[in-house]
Amino acid sequence: MNDSEAILTVTQRQPPLETRLSTITSALLGEKGYISFVDVFLRLGYLSPSDYENWRFKRLPYLERAITRNRGHINQVMKTVRRNSLNGKLKPSRTVYTSWGKGKKVSLRFSQSGEPQIEDAYATHFVKPRASI
Repeated sequence: MNDSEAILTVTQRQPPLETRLSTITSALLGEKGYISFVDVFLRLGYLSPSDYENWRFKRLPYLERAITRNRGHINQVMKTVRRNSLNGKLKPSRTVYTSWGKGKKVSLRFSQSGEPQIEDAYATHFVKPRASI
């Protein structure tokens, strides 16, 4: 098999990221009424349910540590979802993620840096607007 045949085989097995994101975000909107980046990463297979749970129980210091893609790819996914959500007239809504389990609930960190702009981006959900009466 030459290189172009290998590329074609991989392409046939995996739809383009944009297509996968469209399918995932449509399904999330139908099921939950909103899109969250955590759910997108879980559906893409970039974040395992056990790693998500470990983060929620404070066994991981930040979520990015468990995501199996590099920062550039994570950014591409987030920019694409954000752009498509805003173009689809979804409303951005910041959500607070707190720890699970016994004891004091603490706000969870998404990124290694903890920069507010990055944390806000991860914590933003995109919600269907309420129907007008």
